[in-house]
Amino acid sequence: MTKPYVKYRSGYKYQLVEEYQVKVSVLPKNDIKTDFIELSTEGMLIIKNGYAWDGPSGPTIDTPNFMRGSLVHDALYQLLRNELIDEKWRDEADEELRRICREDGMPKICASWVYIAVRKWGKVAASPESRKKIHKAP
Repeated sequence: MTKPYVKYRSGYKYQLVEEYQVKVSVLPKNDIKTDFIELSTEGMLIIKNGYAWDGPSGPTIDTPNFMRGSLVHDALYQLLRNELIDEKWRDEADEELRRICREDGMPKICASWVYIAVRKWGKVAASPESRKKIHKAP
């Protein structure tokens, strides 16, 4: 049956065009599988083709040395928001952002500022109240 409307979420800038896998220090009690994110108990994070994220947040520029870290961080924060991993893993998610940014060539001082910013202001973005709202059009 055709519906006379669409449902969507807004607020994304980027979309992954191929699956990305990375080992992270976030270790859930059980394997997690969603439409776009998987996280094993051993910390293997798989972000699937088509995943959308908003890139680096805050007063910053979306530079190449920030993109991979923002992707992984946003995926982990989505798992936090959806209560698929415990909030105790937020610090590890923030550490992963700093680690990946450093691996990708971000200067140590800048990566430290990024880490301090997400520690200070990221809690609200990780909370279930910050889930993206579903809109309907028309």
